[in-house]
Amino acid sequence: MFETKITRLLGIKYPIFQGGMAWVATHTLAAAVSNAGGLGIIASGSLPGEIIREEIRQVKKLTNKPYGVNIMLMSPYAEDIVDIVCEEGVPVVTTGAGNPGKYIEKLRAHNVKIIPVVPTVSLARRLERQGVDAIIVEGTEAGGHIGEITTMALVPQVVDAVSIPVISAGGIADGRGFIAALALGAEGVQLGTRFVCSLEADVHQNFKEEIIKAGDRDALVTGRSTGHPIRVLKNKFAKEYLELEKNGSSLEELGKWSVGRLKLSVQKGDVEKGSLMAGQISGLVDEIKPCEDIIADIVSMGSETLKRLSLLNEVAGDE
Repeated sequence: MFETKITRLLGIKYPIFQGGMAWVATHTLAAAVSNAGGLGIIASGSLPGEIIREEIRQVKKLTNKPYGVNIMLMSPYAEDIVDIVCEEGVPVVTTGAGNPGKYIEKLRAHNVKIIPVVPTVSLARRLERQGVDAIIVEGTEAGGHIGEITTMALVPQVVDAVSIPVISAGGIADGRGFIAALALGAEGVQLGTRFVCSLEADVHQNFKEEIIKAGDRDALVTGRSTGHPIRVLKNKFAKEYLELEKNGSSLEELGKWSVGRLKLSVQKGDVEKGSLMAGQISGLVDEIKPCEDIIADIVSMGSETLKRLSLLNEVAGDE
């Protein structure tokens, strides 16, 4: 029922991607999402290449379905990871924090599908000209590093500007958001925060519980003064960071002060001193489930939403 250009391009059952979240998106989570019919993604973050090679080899042991690797282009190991992706036969690469242009020729030569994350129409157009296979359009509602334009406003503008498939990201956690994204012209969706609260996510229970407890106003943005805004949940760390920004701390000072904070929350469960990267959709996440159930719920609610819209259309026609 939900076959789209992106499911046909990648050979996946459902047009549902799992976001490449640093310290969160390990081989365990990626394999679970892929086995459930979506596209699981290993996050490379700032990890050395050989660690990612082992993650790739572990995901191959857990699934025979398509999966991907997310490459953060600002990482000092980005070039090494591109080489490893090609050597290991990874089918899909998503990229963030830059333009993957210099790697496109090599990735394509190894039959890797290239799907960058973009926050603007101009970058989407440029990457289409450079030969990427699809685009993930991420709105400011997302967790972690963000742009400034909302998903609702940005996705249809990119859809109108490019001819390659568009995947919508930011502010999506259930079947209603899934259908809304398809209505905007997207060929699929990417979810991050929802998959943090999955049984298979190698994330400390404390972090997951903070998302479960979060309300609609608990996700805020730090780092605007640096030009690198990041959406996180309110906690002691976020409040102190915002206070340092207000007092004019330099980019270098803020960088030193915040290094290692995401790992602290994800792996150690320190939800006061750690960075709780999560999206505005956190207030809609109220349960920890297996990835299979998360995806099944999205598909089921999506189907019910379409039926409801069809009935509304029939009623309008009768009138």
